Amino acid sequence: MADPQTILLVAPDLDYLEWATKHLAADDLRILRCDHAEKAIKVCDTTRVDLVITDLILQPFDGMTLLSRLRAAHPATLVILTGAFPTTAQVIEATQMGAEDILKKESLTFELRNVVEGALQTLEERRTAHSPEKSKHPADTRVKIIGNSRALQDVFKIVGRVARTDAPVLVSGESGTGKELVANAVHEYSPRSKNTFVAINCGAIPENLLESELFGHEKGAFTGAINRRLGLFEQCDGGTLFLDEIGDMPTAVQVKLLRVLQDGSFTRVGSTEMQKSDVRIVAATNKNLSQEVSLGHFREDLFYRLNVVELHLPPLRSRVEDIPLLAEHFLQLTIKRNGLPPLKLSTEALDHLQSHRWPGNVRELENTIARACALASKDVLLPSDIQFTRTFKDPEAEDKQTLKALQQLQQAAPEGQDLQLWITEKIKQL
Repeated sequence: MADPQTILLVAPDLDYLEWATKHLAADDLRILRCDHAEKAIKVCDTTRVDLVITDLILQPFDGMTLLSRLRAAHPATLVILTGAFPTTAQVIEATQMGAEDILKKESLTFELRNVVEGALQTLEERRTAHSPEKSKHPADTRVKIIGNSRALQDVFKIVGRVARTDAPVLVSGESGTGKELVANAVHEYSPRSKNTFVAINCGAIPENLLESELFGHEKGAFTGAINRRLGLFEQCDGGTLFLDEIGDMPTAVQVKLLRVLQDGSFTRVGSTEMQKSDVRIVAATNKNLSQEVSLGHFREDLFYRLNVVELHLPPLRSRVEDIPLLAEHFLQLTIKRNGLPPLKLSTEALDHLQSHRWPGNVRELENTIARACALASKDVLLPSDIQFTRTFKDPEAEDKQTLKALQQLQQAAPEGQDLQLWITEKIKQL
């Protein structure tokens, strides 16, 4: 009979330790527990521990430090962190440092057992892994993404993993969900963090100017080009370039971008001389690029080059538990920017905010709070002070309509006929 696997519970709350012991109890498990970080180190030094489940708040050092020390001294031991309100930086850093997971305490009743069972199932494979390098501990101010929802924490975990690589990242999600903030986090937690991060909106610049912005131009390349200009790919060499609204990029520029992604080479506008640049690409879109490819609006080969790792940001209506944190953040930010007297959000106002659909997502919430502050007549914001922007569209309904139209076109096209060519011929006949 195989030896039972050993779990060590570490937390200052004795009632929690008692609950977790009973909650995880099983015939094939041995459960140890302690209330002190140094004791946890000693237990792991003298006993084979398969999994450590530790609170973030400990004495004499915190759970992140305990994680770091355990990963260095016992790389085969899995670590799960728990906390009341894990920050964005803690989730990303813990993932980079090798934590198996980081869980909110309020969800332990529903998630702890499943997460533990999954971790123990993969234990034998993980025992052969090398100890990861010690991660840096950047301040929480480096990341400005606010939220403790499980959906957002899942995003942070992917950021923590992908940031260490140079793989292209495609950030998808509705407008206003914070795609640029996620792109910035990928850069700031990467080895390129000391180099340049530049963002450009591909849909806001005309095609001829966009090509020049990205790849540069030679003197006299076009009217007004009075000097040579280095494009963003040369300016960002060694850093990260964020291509926002990539779905609106003109086809001609897509071709040139594809070559850069393939071998890092490009030519300035008006030149035949090949340039080289080492740039990490993070792209973002609020469109369904798969549909855009099917409709012939976006190159399929470029889509696969960009979509090495996809990060989907959930809409605000899917993470309503983050609304109080975001609302308070924007409230204090607005007060500070405008020199306003202190204001508070009433419980009723927060309930009102959480009942809204937020088609404009986080950006709409920020504007709503700013509007409420500007019109406030008291020191407490009430539901009557919250005025929502008139809704012009339902993002989910719009996506469904687009998908339905595409399916109808696919059904109408003759069997074996290329959909894009068939649509083109139909348009010519109109």
